[in-house]
Amino acid sequence: MTIPARSDEQRAQALEAALAVRMEKARLRAELKSRAMSGVDVIEGAAENRLWAGVKVSWLLECLPGVGEVRADRILSELQIAPSRRIQGLGTRQRAALIAELRREGR
Repeated sequence: MTIPARSDEQRAQALEAALAVRMEKARLRAELKSRAMSGVDVIEGAAENRLWAGVKVSWLLECLPGVGEVRADRILSELQIAPSRRIQGLGTRQRAALIAELRREGR
């Protein structure tokens, strides 16, 4: 399978789009860390925001204050959510259980 050739303009547009995504993720991470936004807000808003829907649940948890890699892995394990699962891929029960867990812990 060969990769189609792109013009310089197409490459520039792709780079711009990638930069915009990285900046939005950085903004989201900062808002989560500062508690300006909660993990529940992100999960519930993922239906309208494609970027949020594509975020891995483990990344979201690790962005929350007081949650590191170990605690995020524990939460995912307890809720039977695969570490590679993205928010958009959560089942109804997984989504409800994750929201309940985050609300219980005040995140």
